[in-house]
Amino acid sequence: MTDVTSKNPTLWFFISLFLVSSALLGWLLWPFFSIIVIAAVVTGVFRPVYNRLSTVKGVMSAPFASFLTCALIFLVLFVPIALLVGILSKEAYDLYQAARDAVLGEKIQSLLEGNIWIEKIKLFFSRFNIEISGEELKSMVTQTAKVVGLFLYEQARAIASNMFAFIINFILMLLVIFYLLIDGDRLVEFIVELSPLPREQNDELVQRFKDIAGAVLIGNGLAGLIQGVIGGAVFAFFNFNSPILWGVIMGILAFLPILGIGLVLIPTAVYLFLTSNIAAGIFMMIFYILLSGGVEYIFKPRLVGHRVKMHVLLVFFSIIGGLKLFGMLGIIYGPLIVTGFLTLAGIYHASYQSYLESAENINVPPCADF
Repeated sequence: MTDVTSKNPTLWFFISLFLVSSALLGWLLWPFFSIIVIAAVVTGVFRPVYNRLSTVKGVMSAPFASFLTCALIFLVLFVPIALLVGILSKEAYDLYQAARDAVLGEKIQSLLEGNIWIEKIKLFFSRFNIEISGEELKSMVTQTAKVVGLFLYEQARAIASNMFAFIINFILMLLVIFYLLIDGDRLVEFIVELSPLPREQNDELVQRFKDIAGAVLIGNGLAGLIQGVIGGAVFAFFNFNSPILWGVIMGILAFLPILGIGLVLIPTAVYLFLTSNIAAGIFMMIFYILLSGGVEYIFKPRLVGHRVKMHVLLVFFSIIGGLKLFGMLGIIYGPLIVTGFLTLAGIYHASYQSYLESAENINVPPCADF
């Protein structure tokens, strides 16, 4: 039977035009790509609020419910960011300046010199022919402080130095969210109708992507917010310097499933032990176990359920790679890229692997008889 599609020049001409127009549309929207992605993520977080408001029939229309949801997003996101960005910028710069000017190094050196715990640790490792010098510890801590402080300072300065652009981008994001809340389902339906895949595979693709993206981004985002706020409050209670900065750092580190906020709280506990604040050090260790364990094993499962899980190593490398490639937005982009791959891999295993294997078996020529 003749293959109609392969010999129809009109069809191929149309497909070529459609692909060119799609590429031009992508080129046109590329400057707003980050705004659209962040808007889609925020829409997923606040959609339950919109759904609850829109169920008030006869009183709450869809546009008004979407407007109220956007007003809530403005209060929850814009106001805290605007208030914190200046404080964060100053605290991050102070941390970087202290590390660069060797002020932090001098404090560490004075802490390490003659400390009985440090001597015991050195003696313990010396039994395994491992030498740990105070200079190496000081260099490691100061270099880490310089990198972290400079990174956060540059991110905060980028917002503070161009606040007008930040306001415009935030308004554009709210505009996208407003229409996504109202017409998001119709947009997804339109995209699904364009797909040449069978309907059930399109539905599975969309649903799995929502599940994984929700589990990784929404679950980790809220968990990071909780750990950052509580951790910063504890640092303020203990009167540590720059509690807001350390809260932000813990909120970011909370995305990492293997290390997490332990990268801050465990060294803090060690510092308290070295300064003879034994009770405070014990409290910090217990606080770390309760906060991290409670969020990971109680809060997250209740929030996103057990339907979808991404391997912790994939989450770890997706966030680290995202931060390296895209900066702060890599926390979102990295997991989204891995989510797309895992979703397509699941569709392949469910629908296409057996089909390709059966096709290969049909086309394999029989072996010659000897």
